[in-house]
Amino acid sequence: MKLEDIIKERRSIKRFKDIPVPIDTIQSLLETSTWAPNHKMTQPWRFVVVHGDSRLKLAEATRAFMEGKEKDPEKKKAAGQRGYNKLIGVPMFVAVIMEENPNPMTREEDYAATSALIQNFSLLAWEQGIGMIWETYGMIHSMEFREALGVKPGEKIVGSLHVGYPDMIPAPRPRNAIDQLLTIMD
Repeated sequence: MKLEDIIKERRSIKRFKDIPVPIDTIQSLLETSTWAPNHKMTQPWRFVVVHGDSRLKLAEATRAFMEGKEKDPEKKKAAGQRGYNKLIGVPMFVAVIMEENPNPMTREEDYAATSALIQNFSLLAWEQGIGMIWETYGMIHSMEFREALGVKPGEKIVGSLHVGYPDMIPAPRPRNAIDQLLTIMD
């Protein structure tokens, strides 16, 4: 498969088959993904892979977050259960965590490099028939979620990647034409 085809055919996957993704496959994809452009080679990233029964800890953290967010006491349990169900239905999570450099310029460059790493991972996974969606929901900032993943002070969760074999692949969504986006200066 050509890289151009992988880029155009990749989709964000929200529904997964109940088939585990081999850990050694994920490790290999992450190893290659770290070849993202990274100014000053700070390599600010680390990863936490959550699969199997360890997903329960994340699902429970999500339940607590969603219940705490719901203002209506009668809806708290239902909101918590929806959050729990959403996360427990994902075969694997790959949390991409970045050390937040105190220098704002370096921190911005590190965020860009970490985002490039996630894109690399997404394309490499797609090439192997593995789908994912890059999530940055509000709970990644909650104490419960950060503790469940072992995120330390001074670290930022750049993405919670939901990873698995696609159960459904959505149709492509249109993109703006390049002539609407491009300015050429001679």
